[in-house]
Amino acid sequence: MDDAVDDYLTELAAAGHHDPVLAAMETRAVEHGFPIVGRSAGRYLELAARAIGARRVMELGSGYGYSAYWFSRAVGPDGEVVCTDADPDNAALAETYLREAGLWDRVRYRVGDALEGFAAEQGEFDIVYCDVNKGAYPDCWRAARERIRVGGMWLCDNVIWGGHAATGTERGGHTGWTAAIREHNRLVAEDGRYVSSIVPIRDGVMTALRVR
Repeated sequence: MDDAVDDYLTELAAAGHHDPVLAAMETRAVEHGFPIVGRSAGRYLELAARAIGARRVMELGSGYGYSAYWFSRAVGPDGEVVCTDADPDNAALAETYLREAGLWDRVRYRVGDALEGFAAEQGEFDIVYCDVNKGAYPDCWRAARERIRVGGMWLCDNVIWGGHAATGTERGGHTGWTAAIREHNRLVAEDGRYVSSIVPIRDGVMTALRVR
């Protein structure tokens, strides 16, 4: 997305919600070069979850809880956000931030491989959100598509991939990721059980609603 447009959307999202804990999480991302979805995309994730009345969310790739912050606001005190991350330090940071924000009671972390953690969970989800290493996107979609309830959503970040998804070119240092993202996008678009579109916020959020 054009930097000026991204800044404008971020400014609007910040005007709609202010929390010093969230600001601290964003500052950490800048200082440590840690990838987070950012304010405008985070606000969109909350909006999408609220729109379908989500109460159970599965995250494939959670970092230190930035996207979980937004989902946990949406699911409410009786909801649940199941997070996955391979680094126990990220899980510990998430607890620190989300506890301070008053949201930790609705979040649960699985430390380890995202798909293994997902397989260990039972039942359907209202939303499955994907933000793992991009080479795993097709496998994540295959694992999730049967486990999202009718009326639920698949959400996946970075599906425009800086424009490389459109051109098919590699993005520096990530061999094979462009092809995996393109495969993922095609698989979602071709699945007749879902109505899908890529929302071009930041690096693109695949939004697919299960209709049957």
